[in-house]
Amino acid sequence: RWKTLAVCIIIGISAGLLGALFGVGGGLVMVPAFVAALGFEQKKAVATSLAVIVVIAAIATLNNSRQPGLIDWKVVVLAATAAALAAWFGTDLMLKLSNQHLTRIFGVVLLVFGVKMLIGK
Repeated sequence: RWKTLAVCIIIGISAGLLGALFGVGGGLVMVPAFVAALGFEQKKAVATSLAVIVVIAAIATLNNSRQPGLIDWKVVVLAATAAALAAWFGTDLMLKLSNQHLTRIFGVVLLVFGVKMLIGK
């Protein structure tokens, strides 16, 4: 029980810090950590991570909004609307995929974006 509590706190600190610094944390930190450290299946890790991201995003947005002009609210409205629609259908797709298939797709996506970041401008 204490081990699970400690692991959750470490995952949360890592995701919160990386989310605030780089805009990542859910998929990049929490999903693999929930799978590896807590033994979650991929779908449960994804769903749990998304729920935690709501809190991370709200707190980081409140803090970022203290700096005038840092957030482009027009972009937020447009991108959030599109993202919300895509997320609705994306969760349906996630539920249809097997955990193994979802894990492999997730790994490929992380690899592709990681390589792009390393060799890109």
